[in-house]
Amino acid sequence: MEFKNVTVDKTSNVYFEGNVSSRNIIFDDGSIKTLGLMLIGEYEFNTSKKEIMEITTGELEVLLSGESEWKNYKEGMSFEVPGNSSFKVKVHQITNYCCSYID
Repeated sequence: MEFKNVTVDKTSNVYFEGNVSSRNIIFDDGSIKTLGLMLIGEYEFNTSKKEIMEITTGELEVLLSGESEWKNYKEGMSFEVPGNSSFKVKVHQITNYCCSYID
């Protein structure tokens, strides 16, 4: 995955005492993606916009809000999270991801 002609925030977004971090990538059209890293552990995230999470390396399980079954995702897979929602993850291997925010 390669992005051209983008702006990258120098400062990272840091969550869960440094166990999750990401950087904003801003495109010419104003759209934003984040490239991030999650260390092994369990985390819960809230969304304001719809998100598409692409797993670029690693492995984790995901539980979307309102669902009862955890689903496994690994390198090359993606999942979608509705806006104004939440999801939980259990990270089994250090995981790199790319998150797209959809209006």
